[in-house]
Amino acid sequence: MTDAPPRILANPRPGTPGLVVLPAGGYRRARAEITAWPGYAPTPLHDLPALAAKLGIATLRVKDEATRFGLGSVKALGGAYAVLGVIAAELARQGVIAGATADELEAGRYRDATQSITVTCATAGNHGQSVAWGARRFGGRAVIFVHPGVSPAQRDAMAALGAEIREVPGSYDDAVHAAAAETAMHVISDTSWPGYTEIPRDIMQGYRLMPDEALTQWTGPPPTHVLIQAGVGGIAAAVSVQLRAHGITPALIVVEPDHAACLYASASAGHAVTVPGPHDTLMTGLACGTPSLLAWQELERSATAFVTIPDSSTVAAMGVLAGHGIVSGPSGAAGLGALMLLGQENALGIGPESRVLLFSCEGLNK
Repeated sequence: MTDAPPRILANPRPGTPGLVVLPAGGYRRARAEITAWPGYAPTPLHDLPALAAKLGIATLRVKDEATRFGLGSVKALGGAYAVLGVIAAELARQGVIAGATADELEAGRYRDATQSITVTCATAGNHGQSVAWGARRFGGRAVIFVHPGVSPAQRDAMAALGAEIREVPGSYDDAVHAAAAETAMHVISDTSWPGYTEIPRDIMQGYRLMPDEALTQWTGPPPTHVLIQAGVGGIAAAVSVQLRAHGITPALIVVEPDHAACLYASASAGHAVTVPGPHDTLMTGLACGTPSLLAWQELERSATAFVTIPDSSTVAAMGVLAGHGIVSGPSGAAGLGALMLLGQENALGIGPESRVLLFSCEGLNK
C-alpha cells in the first residue's frame, strides 16, 4: 500500500473509566433475550494465519458479522432489542399488558395496540434496518430518517422491512436531529446525548454480544491488540466494556475515517467535540460528526489510541478479506485497513509477537 501514514493519537488520558456506562446486569438481560430469538447463532471468528504471517504478526482473527440475523451487520443486535423494550414499556404504560414478551409480540397477541406505536431513528443504513426489523417483528411501525448519502440499496432494504423512509438534507448528524424532534414517535437512537441515554444504553448492551462471542471463541493466549472501527463510538465502547468484563487488557485501538474522526478530535481536545461536515467517506456507517455521550465516557479513558485512515486503505482491506473468504463492507474492513497501515509504521507495539482481534462489523449487502 502507498497511502499516506495514518494519523495516530495515543490517548493522553488513559486509565479505567470513572463511570459505569454499561452495567453487568443490563448485559445479562440483553444476552438472555437476544440469544433466545429464532435464528440466533454466534457469528464466526476466522483465524487467518497466512495473512498474519504476511503482516508480520503472530495471530490475526476476524469476527465476521455478515450473517447476523440475516441483516448482515452487528447493528442487528442493538436496535431490534431496544425496539422490543420500547414497545413492551409502551404497552405497560397504556395498561394493555405488563411485561409483554418477544414471543407474545411476534405472535401478534397485542397487535391492536402495537400497530399504533411508531419508532424512529436516523441511520446510514445498518441501524435503520435493525430498527425496522424490530418494529416488524414486534408489531409496531418504523419511520427512518436518512441523509442524501444513504444508498438506494440501503433504503430499499429498510423499506422491504416495512419502514417509511424520510430524507433530510445534510449529514447523518442532521438526520439524528430530525428524528429526535419527532415527539409523537419513540426515538431509537444508537447515539446518546445529555438527557437521552437509556435507549442507547440498551442498544450498546446488545452490541456487547459480538465481542463476548469473539472472546469465548478465542483460543490460546488472549489478544494483545484489538482494533475496532467507530462512528459515534457505540460499538467501540461496547467492545471496550466487554474486554474488561473478560478480565483482559489488550491495546484498544479506535479506528475512524480521516474525514469523520470525531473521537480522535475529542481525544485531542480533551472533551467531546463535533467535527463539521461534510463527512465524505466510503465508510458511510462511520460518517458521524458527533460522539455518543455514553461512548465517549467509556472511550476517553479506556482506548489506548485513536487512529484515522483514508478510504483507500479500507478498500484495499476489503479486497484482502475477500481473498480470505470474508465478505466485508467499507466500514467493516476499516480495522484491517488500519492494521495494514500501522504495520507499515511499526506503530502502537504491533510486531512479531502481536495477537490481533478485528471485527468485520458488516457484510457487503448494500
